[in-house]
Amino acid sequence: MPEYDFNDKVAFISGAARGQGRSHAQHYARHGADVVVTDVGHNFEAVPYDMGTSDELEETAQMVEDEGQQALAIEMDVREEDQVESAVEEALDEFGRIDFLANNAGLWPMSDMTEMDEAEWDVVIDTLLKGVWLCSKHVGKHFIDRGDGGKIVSTSSTAGLVGAPGTGHYTAGKHGVVGMTKTLALELAEYDVNVNAVCPTALDSPGMTNFMEAYGPEMLEEIGELTGPMNVLEPGEMIESRDISEAYMWLSSDAARYVTGIALPVDAGATSK
Repeated sequence: MPEYDFNDKVAFISGAARGQGRSHAQHYARHGADVVVTDVGHNFEAVPYDMGTSDELEETAQMVEDEGQQALAIEMDVREEDQVESAVEEALDEFGRIDFLANNAGLWPMSDMTEMDEAEWDVVIDTLLKGVWLCSKHVGKHFIDRGDGGKIVSTSSTAGLVGAPGTGHYTAGKHGVVGMTKTLALELAEYDVNVNAVCPTALDSPGMTNFMEAYGPEMLEEIGELTGPMNVLEPGEMIESRDISEAYMWLSSDAARYVTGIALPVDAGATSK
């Protein structure tokens, strides 16, 4: 594992109850950062699988503390500005600063665009797009006020770079994350804030497990028949959350000080086809 010096730094992570968000929290802590972990803590009626729970969020906080760092767990819905603003203020009251924003909260229900209902569209777009904007807005204000830089890294997807059948709302939201990343990179450059996105291929994660239980493996098989094997490296296999966390760590480090406005695929070659 590369060594990055995040001592005396603070990371703020959305969607941290499990999966990629939990992995990011552990990685930031291993490199010396204190970590604010947030998640919604309840299910959505329009999403047919379980979201991260309050207990899982507390488990993530404990994992950060097990790495020798301080943790703060906050239940927060990224779609609600008052909750995001309150969580950022609570983090600043606790730690005095935020250095890294990890926009990780997401969900992935599936419907053809001609069949999905409005409630499903709204919850996906509001979580993926509005959530990234609100967190970036309120942490970004702190970066501007403090005046000594910061890092924003957001999770897009390979579906933020190409089309993906059955996921029109998800694909639109993840494309939007890339566009927002490029715009924020331009707007915040004068404040020495780097803004980047990571675009993962399919991951072996608790979220994927719940997705498979909700839709069945035949759903992915049907998509595979349309698109062929997703990955070039290890076709048919899924990457791991730690592979995305390593990209987050690099983009959060001084090693990437001149990297901003990019959408970095971590996709086993999927988008090279």
